[in-house]
Amino acid sequence: MNLRIIVAFRDPRRKYRMTTSSQFLARLGTRLPIIQAPMAGVSTPRLAAEVSNAGALGSIGIGASSLTQAWNDIQAIRALTDHPFNVNVFCHQPADRSAAQESEWLQFLSPLFNSLGIKAPDHLEEIYKSFLEDTAVFELLLEQRPNVVSFHFGIPSKEKIKALQDVGVYTLATATNLSEAIAIQEAGIDALVAQGIEAGGHRGVFDPEADDEKLSTHVLVNVLTQHSRLPLIAAGGIMDGAGIRAALQVGATAAQMGTAFVLCPESSANAGYRDNLRNHSPNASTRLTKALSGRPARGLLNDFIAYCESSDAPMPATYPLAYDATKQLNAGASKQGNHQFAANWAGQGVPLARELPAALLIEKLQKEMADAQK
Repeated sequence: MNLRIIVAFRDPRRKYRMTTSSQFLARLGTRLPIIQAPMAGVSTPRLAAEVSNAGALGSIGIGASSLTQAWNDIQAIRALTDHPFNVNVFCHQPADRSAAQESEWLQFLSPLFNSLGIKAPDHLEEIYKSFLEDTAVFELLLEQRPNVVSFHFGIPSKEKIKALQDVGVYTLATATNLSEAIAIQEAGIDALVAQGIEAGGHRGVFDPEADDEKLSTHVLVNVLTQHSRLPLIAAGGIMDGAGIRAALQVGATAAQMGTAFVLCPESSANAGYRDNLRNHSPNASTRLTKALSGRPARGLLNDFIAYCESSDAPMPATYPLAYDATKQLNAGASKQGNHQFAANWAGQGVPLARELPAALLIEKLQKEMADAQK
């Protein structure tokens, strides 16, 4: 970090919070300061559309989708809503291949495959590209021009960011600490998603091998409001209207919520996932782990995570290679009615999850926000 940046971010005479929540919402074209998290593999066009139709910002994640799937999802949303929506992509560094590490990980997992009568794979695939090198998805977004595009695991080049903005796309990117927020601001991205350690799913760290202070959502938003001029979206552990209101009170312009929407009938969560998410489930505790995908991610604790975090467990293969093994194992187990190998992403607020249609959940959140203001 150079001195010029340090001074710019620390000068107490500078007024950073230039964008109010109402200004931010006007730019997005939405009515409520609520963003439904993209949740690749869980969010659906129907969920995103229902959220957007209710006055918030619906989202889909296409980071793990093929080009055809991404195109189909965007068309499906447009068929269901005329309101703005967000399309999320993954900006991770391409996998650093290590034959020895990958072989060791597969050997470690082989007893699990054997116990299910499934043949263990003999190699791992990089199951999807990073947006950093996927020119086809970039061209798709330029052509389709969704209202919002958000970046996770890092940020693309300034040229890509500007190209999207030049066709009217509003850009967001996830930060888990101040240095990531600085990089996002310097790249010219429009707004920050401040992801606290409570959040479910993949942690948006740029470098999964770097030290992670694991800041809470409340602390992270407080820090970034002091040092960034960008609109801030609080993410992590927010499950109700009171939580949204609290985030706004500490300087956020909106709140992003993921786990709160998984039990909506419009999500793609399967029966086993839903059973584990429901209140008072004995499995409704979460764990932040690299075991499932090779990157830190928070999900419901299950037998697979417990096995992979034993004292003799080797380092998982890098992302998304480790995810290839997990998906193959879960696919075989699920056919046998066994859901103990699934990536059931969930945040620490999972005991507060409610089973409501998306539109009714948005309505309830709005009422709770109003009640919290009294």
